[in-house]
Amino acid sequence: MSLTLKQLRYFIAAAETGQISHAAMEMNISQSAVTAGIQGLEAQLGVSLLRRGAQGVTVTPEGARFLARARGIMAAVEDATRSPLGEESRATGRVRLGVTYTVAGYFMARHYAAFRRNFPGVTLELSEQPRAAIEQGLVTGDLDLAVMLTSNLANEAELEAETLFRSLRRLWLPSEHPLLLHDEITLADVAREPFIMLTVDEASHTAGRYWNIVGLAPNVVFTTSSVEAVRSMVAAGMGVTILSDMVYRPWSLEGQRLEQRSLKEPIPTMDVGLTWARGRQLGDAARVFRTFLTQTLGRGD
Repeated sequence: MSLTLKQLRYFIAAAETGQISHAAMEMNISQSAVTAGIQGLEAQLGVSLLRRGAQGVTVTPEGARFLARARGIMAAVEDATRSPLGEESRATGRVRLGVTYTVAGYFMARHYAAFRRNFPGVTLELSEQPRAAIEQGLVTGDLDLAVMLTSNLANEAELEAETLFRSLRRLWLPSEHPLLLHDEITLADVAREPFIMLTVDEASHTAGRYWNIVGLAPNVVFTTSSVEAVRSMVAAGMGVTILSDMVYRPWSLEGQRLEQRSLKEPIPTMDVGLTWARGRQLGDAARVFRTFLTQTLGRGD
């Protein structure tokens, strides 16, 4: 089996951040996916690339040599993916871009910065709005494109969507919670615990879908529109929650530890992607931005 670009990205991110968890956050994927990718890479190369320790990971001598090669490969790939754009790399204009709350806070910043570096002639006019307002803006032409939770898209008749990646939803618990000792955790187990419910970006509505399937309901003790409030409350032992990997961080603002566990039942992913008006041709600048994101992230990976 040949090595993949994903494996190289995971290894570079882990080597540069010194933490598997930080690499996972940068890539918007689970820690287990990063670990598996790097272990697969090490198996193919026949050497250990990273040294694991209590404080994180460090590169081995073999890892340091391979890191330089991996960076060179990724630089060549970036050049190759930009070259098909030809004259579009010098595009000018503006893109009126709608973003939802979660996308603005946990996804957009680094991609905005990377796009501006590569396409300085294109101005991105970002506007954070609720999903319904974004969908209306796309239909009326007040917005050119949106980066939003495509898994929440309602107006599929008038809008097209392209999913860029899917973020798994998992159970968040405080450290030393009894459920961490279970071999498997079910929604029935979670229903017996106090639950912190996030409301922003229709999170409570989405949660209702998978709770209803099993005929259960969470024991909600507090609702909030703040992800950081959820994080702090879970870490402090006030309750548990189910949220996506994209917004997960292992520490609260107060420095308390949070843990993640997968659930036995299938929980729908939180999908992030591009949305635009069906049948309306994108302008040059909007088309360049769409191409940039799809090449950067792939489609539905």
